[in-house]
Amino acid sequence: MAWLAYGVCALVWGSTYFAIALGIESFTPFGMVATRYLAAGALALVLGRIRGEALPSRRDLPHLMLQGLLLLGLSNALVTWAEGRVPSGLTAVLCSTTPFFYALMNQEGMNRRSLLGLAVGFSGVAVLSWKPGQGLALNPIGFCAILLATFLWAFGTLYARKRVRGHSLLGNVGVQMLTGGTFGLAMTRFTGGFLHAPMTSRSALAVAFLAIFGSLIAQTAFNYLSRVWPPAKMSTYAFLTPVVAVLLGSLFLREAFSLRVLLGMLVILAGVALVQFPTRRPSEPCPAEE
Repeated sequence: MAWLAYGVCALVWGSTYFAIALGIESFTPFGMVATRYLAAGALALVLGRIRGEALPSRRDLPHLMLQGLLLLGLSNALVTWAEGRVPSGLTAVLCSTTPFFYALMNQEGMNRRSLLGLAVGFSGVAVLSWKPGQGLALNPIGFCAILLATFLWAFGTLYARKRVRGHSLLGNVGVQMLTGGTFGLAMTRFTGGFLHAPMTSRSALAVAFLAIFGSLIAQTAFNYLSRVWPPAKMSTYAFLTPVVAVLLGSLFLREAFSLRVLLGMLVILAGVALVQFPTRRPSEPCPAEE
């Protein structure tokens, strides 16, 4: 189950950078945040009740709401805004620095092999984002916005991991998303409303994809994964999302793909393998990974 959740996070969230690039053709950043998360949050609560899940406890509500604000209302909005200035593939590459913020703030599950894997993965990110003779060729404000977004995502995840005790998976996701979506809705009044251009069919479909797959399904998988795996292991999905994002950006958005990009992807995959696959299997499997 944990490996399935890991795959969903890597593949689906890798594709969301492409969907965001299509959505911002019509939507403002906070307009997109409000639309996708209010819809997905309401759906998550309904599905949770249908499945017979208990609602989140009163004790967990403030922690879930703060996490929703940090991850979805702020972090995701910053990434969405930055994609108007930075190519989608490179945005995903910069977001893949999230594991290093986890490592700085939490040492759980870290060992020499994990540190080596993180270092290798980071070198792959550097290969992807650094052009020989040109340096870091991207908008500096967009660059800073993405790094701030990755810090907020890591901080919010670790904050909730320590404080949220309930196991209402869809209920927790629903509260997080409704909080992020409500914040986005409030911010639309000050940031240009919901749309900055006429709605197109592909921008509408992109936001629908983000609501169902990028929000409801992937966020639920992420919440489960962050509960059953240590941060160092769980967060390596972020090294795989650039591979998906760069491929989609190259195929459909005409973003550059070269031997350097291919090399960077291979180095990232090597870093993930170092963290994810131990040299020796434990004598007894962890129940969460069965």
